[in-house]
Amino acid sequence: MTATVTLRKRLERVLRQGHPWIFRDALAGELPEPGAVVTVLDDRGGLLVRGLAEAGPIGVRVFTTRDEPVDAGLFVERIRSAAGLRARVVPPETTAYRLVHGEGDRLPGVVCDVYGEHAVLQFDGQAAQKWQDVIVEALGTVLDDLGVAHLLQRSGGRGERRVEVLRGRRPTSAVEVLECGMRLRADLVQGQKTGLFLDHRESRRRLRGFARGLGVLNLYGYTGGFSIAAGLGGAASVDTVDSAAPALELAVQGFADNGLSAVPHRIHATKVQPFLEAAARRDERWELIVADPPSFAPSEKKVQGALDAYRALHGAALGRLEPGGLYLAASCSSHVRREAFEKTVISGARKAGRVVQVLERWGAPADHPRLLAFPEGDYLCVLLARLVD
Repeated sequence: MTATVTLRKRLERVLRQGHPWIFRDALAGELPEPGAVVTVLDDRGGLLVRGLAEAGPIGVRVFTTRDEPVDAGLFVERIRSAAGLRARVVPPETTAYRLVHGEGDRLPGVVCDVYGEHAVLQFDGQAAQKWQDVIVEALGTVLDDLGVAHLLQRSGGRGERRVEVLRGRRPTSAVEVLECGMRLRADLVQGQKTGLFLDHRESRRRLRGFARGLGVLNLYGYTGGFSIAAGLGGAASVDTVDSAAPALELAVQGFADNGLSAVPHRIHATKVQPFLEAAARRDERWELIVADPPSFAPSEKKVQGALDAYRALHGAALGRLEPGGLYLAASCSSHVRREAFEKTVISGARKAGRVVQVLERWGAPADHPRLLAFPEGDYLCVLLARLVD
């Protein structure tokens, strides 16, 4: 049995194209408890989509546009499909990747990342959480086939994070993984995201290809993924800046793991703004700067403040870039669209008295698939630019 509600806003076209969210104010009728199956009808009483009731502004997370049950069989089918895609798109010598990417894999609210013999499961919202037992069972066979013995579930925000062992055991230290042959360490218990920023794998691979001979500054460096990539790419020197000292310790270990003892690597346990201000007083500059901050806009209400923060960051960072130097800038907020983000880079370049030359643009890699009808899912904007006179 499923609950039935009716769409009262003209959203039929985007929903049939695959948009996975229906906000509560677009629906007529009472929604059941989160996790219950809901059939959404069009204004003629015909089936439009089917999904799960959610708590909060999102009323229904859409799982299918067909007249089919949302049940254990559908979860099994979608998880197997997701695993089949990863078998095709995850590059060689890579043991850390996203196995299930929520809405992008038509499993709204479900994220599962693989780190070698470990996997980490996270839920977005209460709807999918109610199906935890079904999801864990469906994941089981796939994880066994991949040689993944341990499954953790992470929940809660910063300061209230909880880790539950669903299969196997909890790691006692950061786990070592491969990314395109590069050795990285991931803290699956206390680290950000599920341990690493897996969506920047393509960014790190590209940076490795153009860092040779350059002095590199990695802002918001976390565990040093960009720094290690630069070192392996032949950088002349690397500076890693992050306010979290434990993350920087993993960056240092990463340099040792990858045999980079000959590459000068300085770590700076401080916030980015005072670091750049001090560098300006010393007139210290770099030939390649990476600026990948945490999300400045966790909600639509924060967008204007985020744009102001990006402008300030780019202005300060580009002021420390050598003429002709390279700037890799990224935004991970779905609320900040690429055009608006790139305008903040232009503002920063104007403050630095330079013109920006665009070399490349990209986003998340193929293990983070996005639905074409769901632009909110295309959250990662990466820009490689060069300062020209």
